Amino acid sequence: MSEWLRSLEGTAAGHDLALGLALFAAVLHALFGALQKGRHDPWLSRAAIDASYGLIAIPFALFVVPWPEPHMWPIFAGAFVIHAVYKILQAMTYTRGAFTVVYPVVRGTGPLFTVIGAGFVFGEVFAPGQWAGLALLVGGILGLAAWNLMHVTVNRATLVPALGLAIATGAMVAAYTTYDAYGIRATADPFTFLAWFFMLDGIFIPLVTYRRWSRLARDEVAPLLQRGVLGAFVAYFSFGSIMLATRLDKVGEAAALRETSTVFAALIGWLVLGEKVGPVRAGLMAVIATGAVVMEFAG
Repeated sequence: MSEWLRSLEGTAAGHDLALGLALFAAVLHALFGALQKGRHDPWLSRAAIDASYGLIAIPFALFVVPWPEPHMWPIFAGAFVIHAVYKILQAMTYTRGAFTVVYPVVRGTGPLFTVIGAGFVFGEVFAPGQWAGLALLVGGILGLAAWNLMHVTVNRATLVPALGLAIATGAMVAAYTTYDAYGIRATADPFTFLAWFFMLDGIFIPLVTYRRWSRLARDEVAPLLQRGVLGAFVAYFSFGSIMLATRLDKVGEAAALRETSTVFAALIGWLVLGEKVGPVRAGLMAVIATGAVVMEFAG
């Protein structure tokens, strides 16, 4: 499969596959965010997910995929640090703000920073129509966040710091998207990067949340572990899809398409978490989707 994927890099078929992978990642990323936010402590939800995908990745990293080339070890170290900072900011954001308010801000600022970063790192150039599509997408996402901010009643006292943390988290989304795209392009086999990334990335949050686990009631452990295993498989397909998309095609385009996850997150918030949508938010979600379509096809 690795050979087949490498044969598609830079081709029209690779572009089409990257489009599908980015949209698939968008759906799964919204589900992943809802799993972490949920009814449990976001720190513990994230720890359960990370521990699960780290343990599952061990046999694949050690015995299935080719071992990383020597130059990959500093890259893995950088990815570990960037993702650790991102996850700390994300958990702090989720503990202070309603999901439908903070999630759009995180995802709305991410693609803008990523497109700028991809221009510097990978020399990617975008047509004027694509910039217009990006403006629609980001404007729709931030408009959704603003509307939510005016109407939400959950965690009102902590919303301002939550929004500041959400912007910082969005910057880290751009940092890890760009950096990980560099990492997955730096190794011959993309699955080597993915397997070793998940194994190493599963260490940090379980360690820093050890004391929280010790204070957890026994009847809450099993539901959290079940959420962790489910979240692990969602993470594999979500992160794996977007990383493969960035190897096959432009990083900026893939990142922008992934942020249609905001639309799916609103639907999850409505259908699963019981949060209202309404005509205004539905219209803003349509703007987001339109921006993603324009950016994809105006190139």
